[in-house]
Amino acid sequence: MGKPNERAVPCAHSAFLLPSGFTLIELLIVITIIGILSAMILNTAGAIQKKGARARAQAEISSLSAALENYKQDMGDYPLSASNTNSGLGSTSLYGVLSPTNGKVYLEFKGGMTNTNGIVDPFGIPYGYQYPGSNNATNFFDLWSTAGGATNTNSWIQNW
Repeated sequence: MGKPNERAVPCAHSAFLLPSGFTLIELLIVITIIGILSAMILNTAGAIQKKGARARAQAEISSLSAALENYKQDMGDYPLSASNTNSGLGSTSLYGVLSPTNGKVYLEFKGGMTNTNGIVDPFGIPYGYQYPGSNNATNFFDLWSTAGGATNTNSWIQNW
């Protein structure tokens, strides 16, 4: 027969030997299944991140609204917006009002909440601020996030 460590060569009497290893088709099927499962997980993770960003934007709008209410109690009125467009340019001046270098700080901004464009939402786009507002009651402000640049205002996150 040979030495104990040598592989046996199949002969006519060994028709029932099992093959060792995997075939190419078996490997391709396993790789395909893993790819499909990975795609499903990544798709779900993206949706969860977007939902989390929307929730964070809503919480930040609530914090900004509370800070603006405190500002109004001290100053008698809300700060005027620098821009009356939906471009969000008003958030630059709003940052200076709510977190001035001298005077009362109405809101301490966390890292990532501001950049050179002013106060930005979790999507990295400046919040929109308009006073007097056009969507809320008289003598109130509008505050919104475009939720990642959505053009459909129904998907925006807003205080009205």
